[in-house]
Amino acid sequence: MDRDNGPRVRVPEQRAPEKPGTADALRFTVLGPVRAWRGSELLSSGSPQQRALLAALLLREGRTATASELIDAFWGEDPPSQALATIRTYASRLRKILGQDTLVSESGGYAIRTDRAALDLTLAQDLAGEAEKARAAGDRCQARTLINKVLGLWDGEALASVPGPYADNQRTRLEEWRLQLTEARLDLDLEVGCHAEAVSELTALTAAHPLRERLRELLMVALYRSGRQAEALAVYADTRRLLAEELGVDPRPELAQLQQRILRADEELARPADEPAPAPAPLRPAQLPATVPDFTGRSAFVSELGSRLATAEGSVMAVSAVAGIGGVGKTTLAVHVAHQARRHFPDGQLYVDLQGAGARAAEPETVLGSFLRALGTADSAIPDTLDERAALYRSTLDGRRILILLDNAHDAAQIRPLLPGTAGCAALVTSRVRMVDLAGAHLVDLDVMSPEEALQLFTRIVGDERVGAEREAALDVVAACGFLPLAIRIAASRLAARRTWTVSVLAAKLADERRRLDELQAGDLAVKATFELGYGQLEPAQARAFRLLGLADGPDISLAAAAALLNLDPHAAEDLLEALVDTSLVESAAPGRYRYHDLVRLYARACAERDEEPVERESALSRLLDFYLATAAGVYALERPGDRLADHREPTQYSGLTFADRHSAQDWLYTEANSLLACVRQSSGSGAVRRAVDLLWATKDLAESGANSKQYEAAAITMRDLARSSDDARAEGRALITLTNARLVAGRFDQAERDAQRAMRLARAVDDPLPSCWAPNDLGIIALYQNRHAEGEAYLEQAIANFRADGNRPGEASALCNLSRIHLAMGNTTSAVALAQQGIDIYDELGHALRGANGRYALGLALTQSGRFADATEQLHDALAVFRDSRQRLWEGMATFRLAEVDLAAGLPAQAATKSEQALAILRGIGGEWRRGNVLTVLGRALSEIGQPGRAQVCWREALEIYEALGSAEIETVRKLLVPTLPG
Repeated sequence: MDRDNGPRVRVPEQRAPEKPGTADALRFTVLGPVRAWRGSELLSSGSPQQRALLAALLLREGRTATASELIDAFWGEDPPSQALATIRTYASRLRKILGQDTLVSESGGYAIRTDRAALDLTLAQDLAGEAEKARAAGDRCQARTLINKVLGLWDGEALASVPGPYADNQRTRLEEWRLQLTEARLDLDLEVGCHAEAVSELTALTAAHPLRERLRELLMVALYRSGRQAEALAVYADTRRLLAEELGVDPRPELAQLQQRILRADEELARPADEPAPAPAPLRPAQLPATVPDFTGRSAFVSELGSRLATAEGSVMAVSAVAGIGGVGKTTLAVHVAHQARRHFPDGQLYVDLQGAGARAAEPETVLGSFLRALGTADSAIPDTLDERAALYRSTLDGRRILILLDNAHDAAQIRPLLPGTAGCAALVTSRVRMVDLAGAHLVDLDVMSPEEALQLFTRIVGDERVGAEREAALDVVAACGFLPLAIRIAASRLAARRTWTVSVLAAKLADERRRLDELQAGDLAVKATFELGYGQLEPAQARAFRLLGLADGPDISLAAAAALLNLDPHAAEDLLEALVDTSLVESAAPGRYRYHDLVRLYARACAERDEEPVERESALSRLLDFYLATAAGVYALERPGDRLADHREPTQYSGLTFADRHSAQDWLYTEANSLLACVRQSSGSGAVRRAVDLLWATKDLAESGANSKQYEAAAITMRDLARSSDDARAEGRALITLTNARLVAGRFDQAERDAQRAMRLARAVDDPLPSCWAPNDLGIIALYQNRHAEGEAYLEQAIANFRADGNRPGEASALCNLSRIHLAMGNTTSAVALAQQGIDIYDELGHALRGANGRYALGLALTQSGRFADATEQLHDALAVFRDSRQRLWEGMATFRLAEVDLAAGLPAQAATKSEQALAILRGIGGEWRRGNVLTVLGRALSEIGQPGRAQVCWREALEIYEALGSAEIETVRKLLVPTLPG
């Protein structure tokens, strides 16, 4: 039978309902314990029977309750002889607490006179009514917000601990209403695309209310839209079996129809049902960059492109591609046209710089992820593969009128997945190459400005007065610029910033043949000549900064890193960088961060190769590497006090930043992640490889974060290859350990084992203590995962001995915790608990927060197997909090999974199912398939125990496919789970 003590929606700490008016106004709650406040003071409401009277009066919402009604509410058909006297006594006591104006006597009964907003129940009813109106008007987001506010008013069971038949009936009524509200909110979740997030909550609710078919229906839809069709069908099979066994009935027609739609893979079911469009739309991206205030000319192109975009509503897809050399004004024109066309695209505008002119063009799948988030898709609902993301993107755009501006494209192949596929949308593309292979595109070739347009642009920036006085000189200037807009803008901006210059001075400077744009027709050389104009006007210190900063890879550079590269103090470096920003040669990405346009970076590097000695170029990059290594090593030391990396890493000549606490250190690490890894990849010079490898070692946390795992692994591969090609066994051994770490995170254990084995051999050959310690530690972990326990025990004992010999106590703690897991797998629970506790003691003594969490994770596993479930839960919850705080998504997901195992072992399968679903969501895209298989196995066990065997079988089949593909030892275990249970 259905039960009323199901899972509760998680709500904030209960507070008295807010009411406008005086600070000492009375307020009441019944959606939880029955309580009364005067202002912020919690009043004593007396005995349970006295609270029962208060509740009965509050639930009448101001109406009078007669004495006979109250006696019936308290005692039903068997009241005591002194019932009326008892009621009067309770009423008198309450009147003293609440005041005679609040609790009044009339018509032989009692009533509480108060405003509606003073009672949480009436406040909830009003909010629920507003939610219904918002949903009827098509505003789903507002409806969801309001319902969540209603559910947030509950604080556990309504009328908690209040006795009497009336309270029992009202408790049942309110719980049913709460469930209906939860169903309504979950329905809205599905309608706005939050199906993946809804699965875990619905799994728990269906376990608590197994006969409530509406919850089953919502769970089927959520699973289907999450790509889990087989599980959705299994929910139906489980429901049909349960209804037949418990009630002797079939599922209701709506549930059977839903099953048929899932079997047919109904496309309409894959998206929310049609409803009136919300006004305003829940999410309407407006990502267009600002148009320049001095946009000039290009009227024919503006008209041509504008007309094309205006017809998008009646065409399948309007695509216009603008091509031209760098600096010709493609982006400026496209942004201006897009702003003018905004009225034709009321559902929003998307924009991305595809970085097609650089060495690393933007990946389409990354861009699609950004676009889907901008369109309101939850992270957990974004697929992993390019094809799946492109399909979801087109589906999301269906029925909407959105303009997509794809700026700086590399080629047609890069943008095809980014194009909309339905009427009403349009794409505007800019690129240095003509998109002749982009089927159906309207191609526009953008040339340089006409002389009249060029002079007009120059005049708008410099001013009519100065140009009017020297019109011929101004014509000479724009002619020397080759009528290229970017060159004109740079020249005019420099002149506008120098009031002592005349236009003739600028023209005379450009008359020098070395600054002329004769190479205009030689493609990129035109861009180089254009930038030469601005570069030639820089002060010597500014020019040096411009050249050297362009050497650094990465999307941008911080002020501190730039100061290190330039060998200047931060204030001097900032002055130079801001001067470069003023010339438009450098952009300020954010306060304290700077970046180059792709083409400007190429030009800056060309200047460095021409104007700087090789030793100075190498020194600049060496200082940058030193800065990153010194700072990252400091972050590493904060996270791992006592670790020996500080003693064994390569020395640095340039110091790094210091941090007051681990949180600010982590902020720096994750902010600088892309720039750090780019610095590693380009560190191929003499003497740089070892430092770059140590920088990778110091930033191991990036591999486990999930956000930078792939980039970290790519950098590790690069450094391994560089070290190997230069016959540097020490650097290769360390690089292999960083690569082992990355592959362990990805769940590729065979590759990780090969890397660790070679690292150990190289470490022995060159007597390097770092990989000598960590290689056997990693090999022990791998052996654990592959069920080679005796071998793993030997590796970890060797690691412990090596760590102790090196005086590396944190490393010793790590190996002890890993050995604990080996002992646990071998059935030695007592020693497993002891070893994990030894590791934790070391971590705590040294002040290791994050690594101490790893120790508590290991202890939680041992306590689980020892049957000490409460202790295990405490340890794992403590670890989980630290993992979340430290942005370690892999370990956050694994700790959540282990808590599911504890719940399952403790006989709490509904909670285990919920946590397993949460773990699957957290581990999406990280941890590898083997870990996913483990979570699916536990989820299947939990589902089986809460009466959903069909869905459990689906989970186990998926896990079996994973294990068979990997050749894992868990194959037989899952096969036994899949053997059908014979009827008894």
